[in-house]
Amino acid sequence: MRRRRRPLDDRITALAQAADLAEGRVDPVLVGRAREVVARAGARRGLSLRHTVAAVAGATGSGKSSLVNALAGAELVEVGVTRPTTAKAQAVVWGPEGSGPLLDWLDVPLRHTVGASVADAEEQSGLILLDLPDHDSIMLSHRLEVDRLVAVVDLLIWVLDPQKYADAAVHERYLRPLARHRDVVIVVLNQIDRLPGPAVSRCLAHLRRLLAADGLTDVPVLGVSARSGEGMAELQALLNERVTRRTAWAARLAADAATAALALRGHAPPAGAASGAAGVPRARVGALVRALEQAAAVPVVVNAVAKAHRHRSATATGWPVTRWLRRLRPDPLRRLGLTRSPAGRTSLPPATSVQVAAVDAAVRELGAAAADGVPEPWATAVRHAARSREGELADALDRMVAVSAETRAPRWWRAAGALQWLLAGAMLLGALWLLGLFVLDWLRLPPPPTPTAGELPWPTVLLLGGAVLGVLVALLCRLASWFGGWRRARKAARALRAGVERIAGELVVEPIEAELRRYRRFLEQVEVAAAR
Repeated sequence: MRRRRRPLDDRITALAQAADLAEGRVDPVLVGRAREVVARAGARRGLSLRHTVAAVAGATGSGKSSLVNALAGAELVEVGVTRPTTAKAQAVVWGPEGSGPLLDWLDVPLRHTVGASVADAEEQSGLILLDLPDHDSIMLSHRLEVDRLVAVVDLLIWVLDPQKYADAAVHERYLRPLARHRDVVIVVLNQIDRLPGPAVSRCLAHLRRLLAADGLTDVPVLGVSARSGEGMAELQALLNERVTRRTAWAARLAADAATAALALRGHAPPAGAASGAAGVPRARVGALVRALEQAAAVPVVVNAVAKAHRHRSATATGWPVTRWLRRLRPDPLRRLGLTRSPAGRTSLPPATSVQVAAVDAAVRELGAAAADGVPEPWATAVRHAARSREGELADALDRMVAVSAETRAPRWWRAAGALQWLLAGAMLLGALWLLGLFVLDWLRLPPPPTPTAGELPWPTVLLLGGAVLGVLVALLCRLASWFGGWRRARKAARALRAGVERIAGELVVEPIEAELRRYRRFLEQVEVAAAR
């Protein structure tokens, strides 16, 4: 079953989007050409769609003007014999009315109208023939006029002659670039009356082989003689058929869109083909995360979190008699400069030059791996995207460490601290009690009755019990703080690694993936614009 062609509007829209996506990635000349096609399509669709503009192009002496006069049935344009005569394109118009704006847009001021007495208005109504200057003229203005109109007309009639039909200039400069325009190209071998009968078929066969080499397979190739009229009926019938369909303008724009889209794509694979734009390699991301962890001093911070937890636990739950000695030691996190400032930053020392170099190498390797298989210049854009926000890494890591290294005191520290003060108070009460008894005994005063707990007096029980239980609680809290420090270190390590992975994703991986998504979208739009 034959595939349904995509609407012209979809193809032009896809070409415009492909040009936007290619901005800054593809040669600006190619992007500009694609946008010119989009602009030309919008202008052409806004003009007369009842007319088909067919340009008659050829070399000096090929008989273009004679062919135009023969088709018009009147001597409307001047014919040159030995030198270029046509300096400015001339238009021969078969009604209906309304061709003026279209010819103004084409900038063709010289116009001839063919009346009904000369041609069959019903069959050729809407045809506009343009007699172009010679493409091999020694006058630069003539060649520029040909190039300008060949790029915008609806239908192209290339007139060749038996002597120069194989000229490389016309094939390489004009016919070969029209490989995707076979639906709007007609090739005419004029002046066949100058050839002996058998030579005509051989020349036509050779010309068809040359055109096939140019990519113009199945293009209509007609042998005619404007002077004798041989083959003119077939050419006239072919023109009438193309004019009647009123689709040459759309076919031309579709071919232009396809050519511009494929030029934008260059050597990139089609959107449906396997390519290196599959995504960012996870292994390279892991290497980047490890490099960033070292640059952010994550192992040092994790160790400091464990030590700080134990230090703060001893300060909050230690035996009050010796607790003040712990306060003389610096907090491990503060010793590393991990103190929060109002701006949410730390005073952690910056990464060393070795660590910075390792991060830079990991970023570059990640970009290179993601660009592997992606054609230039998109591969360069992918590698540049990997480094586009590299300057933000140090600041983002610093802020992340400042948040992730924060620790909160467990609730049981407050209870254990209160218990320690209670035991210290009991110990102090027992000591004061015993001191009072000692003073009374030293003054030889009668001592008051002292309650006992079994064999031991209560002052002694309070003093010794408070001291022993305080030390025991401190030891138990120390043991709990070691386990708690290990848990806090693991939690901080997970939080820091998650933070590093988030930063790597936001500042390195996401720009790469955005560029790869842009590349895939570009290929999709090119495929739509170039679809046949």
